[in-house]
Parts: sequence; structure tokens; C-alpha cells
Amino acid sequence: MTDQPDLRRGESRTADSSSSIVVDLTEYKQNKDPLPVTFHRRELDAVLWIYGRMVGEGEWRDYAIDHLKDRAVFSVFKRSGEMPLFRIEKNPKLAAKQGAYSVINTHGVILKRGHDLQQVLKIFNKSLKLVEK
Repeated sequence: MTDQPDLRRGESRTADSSSSIVVDLTEYKQNKDPLPVTFHRRELDAVLWIYGRMVGEGEWRDYAIDHLKDRAVFSVFKRSGEMPLFRIEKNPKLAAKQGAYSVINTHGVILKRGHDLQQVLKIFNKSLKLVEK
């Protein structure tokens, strides 16, 4: 709705109107707020398969997925109120360097990094145990 009167058939508005600029909303949204990094379906399937196996063994009980501007993070927990035991991260900016995928422990130490998610997730085939002091 505008304060201007309706146009009759065949009439056009004058170009001196300050609101005559047409903006494509999809381009505006993409430029203003880029889409977050997400896990693709195949990547999420691989991560959830490992998660299901570890839940069955009683090692993990909860998870969280974060889609941030620069990376996607799958965090696993022993209990939901604690720090994550492990974080599986996808960082596309590192894809050409060390690899986009990494597994990080509670203390922030990168346990494994690589270009192939299946290879990075093989670290969970070994029995990793949380050592408490």
C-alpha cells in the first residue's frame, strides 16, 4: 500500500519517484547473510552411523549439530549438560590445504584431519576412551 493514487489503465508513474529502484530479494539476502555451511546427506549418514554404533556401546548419549557461517559442527556428548567429548567439523576453507574434515577432542586437540570424511571417521574404529583425572 502506498500513499499514491491508483494508476488507471495505460498510465505509468514518473521516474522522479525515489522508490523506483527494483531489488531482487534473493540476491539481497545472499549478499547480506550468506548461507551457513552444512553437512550433505551422505556426510550426515556417515556421522550418524558412527554415532549409532557408539550409542549402542554406551559411550555416547547425546549430540548437537551447528551450522555456522564458516563451518559445520557435529558434537557428541556423554551427558547433555557437559562439554562435548568430540567434535566432527567440516570447514570448507581448509579443503585445499589440510582437508575440510577434522575430529577434535574435548581439549581442542585435532585427533585426525583429512579430505575424505570416511577416512577421518576411522579414528572411532579404535577404542577411544575419555581419561578423567
